[in-house]
Amino acid sequence: MSAFACRPGCGACCIAPSISSAIPGMPFGKPAGVRCIQLTDDNACAIFGRPERPEVCRQLRPEPAMCGTRAEQALHYLSRLESLTRPAAV
Repeated sequence: MSAFACRPGCGACCIAPSISSAIPGMPFGKPAGVRCIQLTDDNACAIFGRPERPEVCRQLRPEPAMCGTRAEQALHYLSRLESLTRPAAV
């Protein structure tokens, strides 16, 4: 069985989730719903495969349920997941 590949031009996983670790150009990470500074104009990761890419990004693997059939579905899925896993406000 072959691995599910990222959809070219999607970028949902670089927009929807929050990232709490440092990203080159974003030393404090990024909030949910904000484009990662490393996301190129064609929605590719500029630091893919490089050691400075955050561990959370390296560990995320695309899968049909998460990615859907279009970028909009992936953005909706990941935004909902972010919302469901956000710590409660104190």
